[in-house]
Order: sequence, then C-alpha cells, then structure tokens
Amino acid sequence: MTENMQFIPLTSPADRDWAAAWELYLQAFPPKERRTEADHLRALADPRFHADAIRRSDRFVGILYWWQGPAFRYVEYLAIRPDLRGQQLGSAIFGAFCRGERVILEIDPPEDEISVRRLGFYRRLGFHDCPLEYVHPSYSRPFEPHRLVLMGYPTPLDVREARTLADFVREEVLRYTEHEQPALPRIP
Repeated sequence: MTENMQFIPLTSPADRDWAAAWELYLQAFPPKERRTEADHLRALADPRFHADAIRRSDRFVGILYWWQGPAFRYVEYLAIRPDLRGQQLGSAIFGAFCRGERVILEIDPPEDEISVRRLGFYRRLGFHDCPLEYVHPSYSRPFEPHRLVLMGYPTPLDVREARTLADFVREEVLRYTEHEQPALPRIP
C-alpha cells in the first residue's frame, strides 16, 4: 500500500495539488479548526510547518499538514478524499509518516459513532490516548475553544510532553490564526 505513496510539499497556490488540497481542507474540517487561506500562506513561511499533498500512483488522495515540534511531530490535519476513504490510505500514510518518529495528534472526544471509530483507528495504528483534559482554542472567529483528546505514538504522552505540546501550540502554531493574542490550550 505504501508503494507509490508520495508526500508532496505544498508551498504556494501555484502548486499542482493546491486547489484540490484546499478544497479537501475546507470540506474536512469545521471553521473553528481551520486557518484562513491568508493565515495558511503565512504559516508556510515557517520552516516548522509542513503542508503535504499525498499522492498515490500519481493521483491526489489527501493531505497531511504537520509541525516539527521540539521533540515530536505534531499532526494538525489529515484528510483523505471522500471517494477514497475505507481503502486503508490513512493507515498507509501514518505507517510511512510515523516510522521512527515521536508523533502527537489531537482528535475529537469519542462521543458519537464517527469519533469512536476515529479513536479506534488511531489505537490500531499504535497511538495511545492521553487521559489529561485538553482544551484547544479555535483558530477563527467566533472563538469557540473545544475539548480534544491528545494521542501519542509510539508511547503514551506524559504530563510534561502534553504541556510542551500545549506551549508549542500557543506560542508557535496560533501565530498563524485569527488570534491577536495567542489563546491558551489548557492542560489543568
């Protein structure tokens, strides 16, 4: 499955897959969890931010947007084209992306069928959910902070790592959102 899988950096709207990637991003994530296109373009100037189009056999299949943190990769967005879901592409992408790396991501709390399936998906890939409460600020107005579940790969997160991630999101990631002053992800 990972044969013919390519991670193609998206650096500008002139890139081959930019339009398809942006359309998928807008479809896959609610407004409070997305950047404006202007903020996304600003984030691309930060060398820690990576926006990858995923291609398989020279066909656009999805996106993986992530940050290189101080001691981890922070996955901000993964989305597969709706017509290609259920073909184990997400598993293949994470198999290639996570190999030998410390990876942290956030998911919605398991409160409905889709979020329960998503939690199971990441657990099957070797991610561990963190029992700490985590509240993530929204990226756009109206600001609506929302509870998320932190997950770590290949081992569970400890309190120190969770706080390091929260600091990284507050101090670095939120620079590229509609926040005038960075809001605080909270770990009580």
